[in-house]
This record gives sequence, C-alpha cells and structure tokens, in this order.
Amino acid sequence: MEKFDLIVLGGGPAGYNAAQRAAKGGLKTVLIEERSLGGVCLNEGCIPTKTLLYSAKIYDYSKHSAPYGVTFEGAKIDHSAVVTRKNKVVTTLVAGVKSSMKRAGVTVVAGTGRIDGKCDDGYVVRTADMEFAAPKLLICTGSEAVVPPIPGLREGIPTGFVMTNREILDLREVPARLAVIGGGVIGLEMASYFNSVGSEVTVIEMLPQIAGATDADVAKLLKKNYESRGVRFELGAKVVAVGDGSVTYEKDGGTVSLPCDRVLVSVGRRARTADIGLESVGVATERGAVITDERSRTNVPGIWAAGDVNGRSMLAHTAYREGEVAVNDMLGLKDAVNYRSIPSVIYTNPEVAAVGETEATAKAAGLDVECVTLPLRFSGRYIAENERGDGFVKLVLGREHKNILGVHMIGTYASEIIYGAAMMVDREYRVADVQKFVFPHPTVCEVLREAMFE
Repeated sequence: MEKFDLIVLGGGPAGYNAAQRAAKGGLKTVLIEERSLGGVCLNEGCIPTKTLLYSAKIYDYSKHSAPYGVTFEGAKIDHSAVVTRKNKVVTTLVAGVKSSMKRAGVTVVAGTGRIDGKCDDGYVVRTADMEFAAPKLLICTGSEAVVPPIPGLREGIPTGFVMTNREILDLREVPARLAVIGGGVIGLEMASYFNSVGSEVTVIEMLPQIAGATDADVAKLLKKNYESRGVRFELGAKVVAVGDGSVTYEKDGGTVSLPCDRVLVSVGRRARTADIGLESVGVATERGAVITDERSRTNVPGIWAAGDVNGRSMLAHTAYREGEVAVNDMLGLKDAVNYRSIPSVIYTNPEVAAVGETEATAKAAGLDVECVTLPLRFSGRYIAENERGDGFVKLVLGREHKNILGVHMIGTYASEIIYGAAMMVDREYRVADVQKFVFPHPTVCEVLREAMFE
C-alpha cells in the first residue's frame, strides 16, 4: 500500500487543478483517473465543442460577409476535417495537463479508483492492481449524461442512431436531419453547429423556453436568432418514444412523429457517484450527488468533493474554484466558494452570458428589484462588427441601494465580458461604483458602463 497526504479521485478540471495546487502546497499527492486527464470538459465537453463552434463561426462569416464588403467564392466546410482538428486540439491540451502534473510532482495513476474504508493511515482507495492510503481524500469523479427511460432511447446508442455529447463529437458525417432532445446548453450549442454545417435541426424541449434558467428576455431573443437561421423548436413537448428513424413526442394534446437521421439526447447530467465506495466511509449524498458546503467539505472529516460530483454548479470553472477552495481548506487557509457570482456562458452565435440573479429568481426570492436593458448597439464597435445585430445587456438591480444583483448579455464577446460583471456581483458593487470605472473605447464591454447611467 502506497501512502500519500492526499488522494484525488478523478482527473477533470476539479481534480487535476486541485492536485497541482496541493502538490505545490507541500502535500504528497496521487491523482487517479480512469480515462484521459482533463475529464469531460477537455475530452468531450467544453474544449471540443468550442473547437467545432469556432469552425462553424468562420463558415458563417464566409456566408454572410457581403455587408462588410467581403465576398467569398465557393466557401465550404469539411466536417470530417473539423473533427480531426478537434482531436488535435484535445490531444495537445491533454498532453499539457500531463506535463503540468509532472512539473508539480503529482503521481498520476491510470485506473478506476474505489474507496474502500479506513485504515491507520487514513482512507483507502484501490484500483484493479494497486492500493493507496492518505488522511485526506478529494472526490472529483464528475458527471455523466442522463439518458431518460424513454422507449428506444438507450437502445439506440449502440446502433449510433442516438448519441450523447460524447458520441456526437466524433461523428464524421453531417446528418441531413438532426433531432435534439433537450434545449439546454449542450443541445443548443450542438444545434448551432450542425445547423451551420447543413443539418435540418429540430430541438424538442419539455419546458416553455429554451436555455433552462437563462433570463427569459435573453432566451426569447436567442430562440428568434436560431429560428431565423432555420432551427425549428418544439417547446412544451414530451418525447415518448425513439426508434425506426424517428422521434415521437406529445404536444398540445396530440402526438407527432418526427423523421430524423440522428438523435442527440441532452437533457442534463448527473453526478458520477455509483460504485465508487462512498458508503464505505459514510459520505452523505442527495439525489445521487455528494453534499458539500462552501468549503467543499463533505460530512466526513478529511473528505472533500469538488466539481460536477457535488451537483451544485456543473460548470468547469466552478470545478476549478471548488478544487482550489478544498485544497486551501486542507492547508488551513480560510476560503469559500461564492456560488452567487459564478458566471455561465452558452457559446452559440450570438453568445449568451450571465451571472447572478435573473429578474424571475430575484422576485421569487422576495427581492425588490428593477431592471435596466440597453441594446449593444450603444457600442460603436458592436455596430462596426455586427450588421443588424440585436444583442443587449440587462442589469438586475436592488431597487433601494442600486446594488448589482445580476447581469445578462446576448451578443458578440459576451463570454469574454461576463467576468467583469461577475466581479461586480461578487464584490457587491453598486451602480455608482461602476460609473467611476474607466472602460476602454471602442469596445462592446463599455455598454455595461452605459447601462449604469440609464
């Protein structure tokens, strides 16, 4: 049995970042990962999807460049070549993570780790042929795609007719007709890509709006933009069967059979906690996710959990922060995750980004708020780069003190701007504070400041 100060179970964003921080902090650390370092984010999520979406964006520009005085002859996109480049990007970044682990002095073990109770040296974790012990354990086993018990859905995965986010990223051909079950972030990003490269895309969503908990005004405009590009939406629709080249759903009291060539199921993700040995040490879970506090601590002393496995905020950047907080707590440093100020992004075209309260969540919490909405066309740069652009920024403000509770954007560079808004929410800035900031000009981000004067 090999002894360490810390065992990290899982090598995704939470795990590898925490392992690096821990090793630099003086903890002898081992990281156990059953697949590739980088987890879902790097191998079948954040990075590969953004690689595909960037290729689609370039192609879209080529098709709609005439208003900018630029014309292209015979522009086309090679989807298989896009996938090949995606694989190269992933391989490069995985190698980078491996190199970072080596430089930090982290011991990386390939295998499936399972917790197997306690011993005199702390907690025991076993793989198929090795065993480790440490007084500290960080659980970062991530999440997996939910495949609901719809007749024909799970059966369609082995045939290739049904895909999760993992399979669709390796699809070499563009389906003529793609049905997307679920109008959340993953579904919308893949709908955006395949619509750009030529698929006839239909998004089927049970809720009355797309993009989940996104601000209603933002979701409405995003849907309008998608529809103008030819994406079809079936909202308030319940899928009841999949198979024989079609998806069957119920809507408005009737049943519809939608012919399609491929199906993407993207109805959410769930924590990966099954069969990792949590019961052997008494770690508490709720609805399959590990229960943690703002310091990433579980109910068991010496055991922390970070990333998707705790189900609190299934975002890679949240995972990074939770892992860092966990390590700081191990090292005796005071730290905590502020879940109120975690930004979220949908990397569609146009981009969507948000942080903090929406108008709806603020009112549901009993907060007295007012909202300010300003078109991005108040930015000279936005007009210069976006012919007929219709993006906007929306502020959710406390009515009495004009404190910034939420910021929501749709449009160019939203993903790169939202971090500034997240700091405003995190630091509990008021409108008067931001009015004194100097924003660079001409930029799209200066619309944030302009909105503070409305």
